[in-house]
Amino acid sequence: MIFPCEKAVWYYLPQIRADLAIELVKTGMTQSQAAKKIGVTPAAVSQYIHKKRGLQSPRTKLYRQEIKAAAKKICDEASVDELHFIVCKCCQLLKKEGESASAAEGSQCS
Repeated sequence: MIFPCEKAVWYYLPQIRADLAIELVKTGMTQSQAAKKIGVTPAAVSQYIHKKRGLQSPRTKLYRQEIKAAAKKICDEASVDELHFIVCKCCQLLKKEGESASAAEGSQCS
């Protein structure tokens, strides 16, 4: 059995980190600054930007909006508790997207 948070660490967290890194760099932050903010190396941020790391699956508009809001909060020095809440919310959105995609694939099989 795979626990929900275990799945999140393997599948959703790399996506969230990649999307946050990309969004932070878009705000004008350097890769080193973005790396420090999200707790990864500058090399990891470079790999996220060049789509060599992190799951680069299509995302919903709602998820993208949440990532933009999260990047803004990170730039505004949000508290650790706020960041935990943001990451959990993004994780839940990705989980719903995954469940929707699985349901759609299942309905196409006959």
